Amino acid sequence: MTRPARLRPAWLGPGHVPHPPAAYPSLGEVLLALCMIGLGVRGLVYGDFAGGWQRIPIAHLPAAGSFALATAVVELLVGIGLLIRRTAAAASIALVVFVLLWAVLLKTPAVVVVPSMEGTWLGLAEITVILAGGWTLMALRTRAGGVRPARLLFALSLVPIGLAHFFYPAQTIELMPPWLPWHLGWAWLTGGASLVAAGALLLGLWARLAAVLEALMLSVITLVIWLPGLVATPGNGSWTPFLMSSSIAAGAWAVAEGYRRAPWLGHPR
Repeated sequence: MTRPARLRPAWLGPGHVPHPPAAYPSLGEVLLALCMIGLGVRGLVYGDFAGGWQRIPIAHLPAAGSFALATAVVELLVGIGLLIRRTAAAASIALVVFVLLWAVLLKTPAVVVVPSMEGTWLGLAEITVILAGGWTLMALRTRAGGVRPARLLFALSLVPIGLAHFFYPAQTIELMPPWLPWHLGWAWLTGGASLVAAGALLLGLWARLAAVLEALMLSVITLVIWLPGLVATPGNGSWTPFLMSSSIAAGAWAVAEGYRRAPWLGHPR
């Protein structure tokens, strides 16, 4: 008697990465590497953490400057390592460990203390998108662990990112350039798009297309919202949000790389 096949949600795909690592860095890998290098250089130049994204939840932390410089060195080395084939696997593991500590130590405490505030979940979700991207790269480079956890983490992260546009429309509109019309409409549209992408990824409905479109949207948001300020007044106050927004978009591109064998309009494999 034949044993019935065990059903598995279609969006999960296989539990392993069946194909050998690519000979050259993928788009997501290159973008995430460049963002890590940029964050590292920024930290070394300005000698501090990346603003609110790396805010230490400890008042008057001893040797805070030394911790900031150490963080910058890790970011720089990880970014360089991702671009070198021989060190890419080790660098992807280091990236996952680094961003996981970032999320747990710097962002999770706020969620625990004020779980009813959507903004605390948003702060955590922005970092977990980067974590999902790093996890995908680690799975593709080491062929261990699979991409399913990264896909789930990415999809769940998009929920507070999308909801933030509805919870904080005024703050979202304030970031938009004056030349862009229909500010509220764009806030709702982009927030809704992230929620739709999250649903598509969780349900396995055109998941590859959803991941790529979300990564593309996050990239456009980075260029429209943060690049003009960087060009107009380059400095720590403009480099930090541009690099962090770029890192979030790069994390999304890295997750999309995990769908490269999946059909555009079908279930992931």
